[in-house]
Amino acid sequence: MADPFETLGVDPRFDLDLRALEQRHRDLSKALHPDRYSGAPAQERRLSLGRAIDVNEAFRVLRDPIRRAEALLRRGGAKVGETVEPAAPPALLMEIMEVREELSDAARAKDLPSILRLGAAMTARQEATLKKLAQAFADAATEPGKISDALPILGELRYVRRFLDEVSALEEELSP
Repeated sequence: MADPFETLGVDPRFDLDLRALEQRHRDLSKALHPDRYSGAPAQERRLSLGRAIDVNEAFRVLRDPIRRAEALLRRGGAKVGETVEPAAPPALLMEIMEVREELSDAARAKDLPSILRLGAAMTARQEATLKKLAQAFADAATEPGKISDALPILGELRYVRRFLDEVSALEEELSP
């Protein structure tokens, strides 16, 4: 896939203005809409359709903080993906394991208030992790060698996201 920042014509940074990103996507989608090319030659219609697909995929990437971070890391020359990134620190793994056990106990007991409390705590953790990630990318913008400092923070964000996905599924299952 092409660079999503270039595809949408936005600055390659982690702390994007998501409203402005959405507006940019809307503008490009409108300009590339197939109806605008209905009378154009077949090749031009195919090109506009391909470009519209690229714009939609770039938007999906950039609005997701994990995928946006991966795109920035790739731009900086880092290898990304859970199989090539550094292993999570043991303290993080232990912490996640303990909170997962707590979530599992709450799920078995069908204790929705406890599940919601754990979700709220992890949502706060996600916000703090996103701020750390934004700072790591801001630091890397001035010192490109620091781009790899974002990798462990991205790993933490992955764990937090999985936990929140589990909380969401449990909320859906247990909500009246």
